[in-house]
Amino acid sequence: MGKGGGCVPSKKKHPTSAEDAAGTSNNTAPIAADEETHATPTVTESSENAQSVAAALEVFIVFYSMYGHVEKLAKRMKKGVEGVEGVEAVLYRVPETLPDEVPKIKAEELAVADAILFGFPTRYGCMAAQMKAFFNSTGQLWKEQTLVGKPAGFFVIFQLLQALSRDNDKDKYCLQFELRLVKESNWTAITQLAHHRMLFVPIGYTFGDDMSKIDFIHGGSPYGAGVYAGDGTREPIEIELAVAEHQGKYMAGVANRLSQG
Repeated sequence: MGKGGGCVPSKKKHPTSAEDAAGTSNNTAPIAADEETHATPTVTESSENAQSVAAALEVFIVFYSMYGHVEKLAKRMKKGVEGVEGVEAVLYRVPETLPDEVPKIKAEELAVADAILFGFPTRYGCMAAQMKAFFNSTGQLWKEQTLVGKPAGFFVIFQLLQALSRDNDKDKYCLQFELRLVKESNWTAITQLAHHRMLFVPIGYTFGDDMSKIDFIHGGSPYGAGVYAGDGTREPIEIELAVAEHQGKYMAGVANRLSQG
């Protein structure tokens, strides 16, 4: 692409081993926070356990990650969700559209979530095709109005090459340009929620002043957590992970309040 477009993943970057495993496994269980995939635990059927399970709210964190950046945010976000008592987080991948990949979540599974956080890399100001394909598969849920009233949010990854510059003026331009892309990506994604009559939950500036700093490159916006991936080699830094954790905790709190009427 031309200068400033930077939404195409680097051809030199190979998927992480974690994502290679996702493409070869037949296990459709949620992804555990310790980066291992476990089968769904067996719950002993007792009245005590039944009450415990029934009382827990679930926040689904549904994401697509090509090089692992979105996955790192998702796992830190899970920590934030579970920082709220009585709320559990479940990580899911959306189905891969590339050959020989195994779907990790089916559209109908969204029905049991109390809240959903969608994460994805951007492509030309829009969500990646894999995430869009997943949304396109939710037609039956839309027809039955299954997701009406569920709170949902977004976290995104950008691959703007200029963001790796050490030139301060150029960095400020990149931040301004990237904020425009953040708005475009979130607003094009919000249409998915609008048609399902879901509740869009941004984080605003609840994270604090650090999110507004422009003396160094970092992701995160009033819409949600984010990472500047550059050419794909830049890993999430602590402030980006902290915003992701905050977003998870914030969404868990919203889900908790909604469940109480």
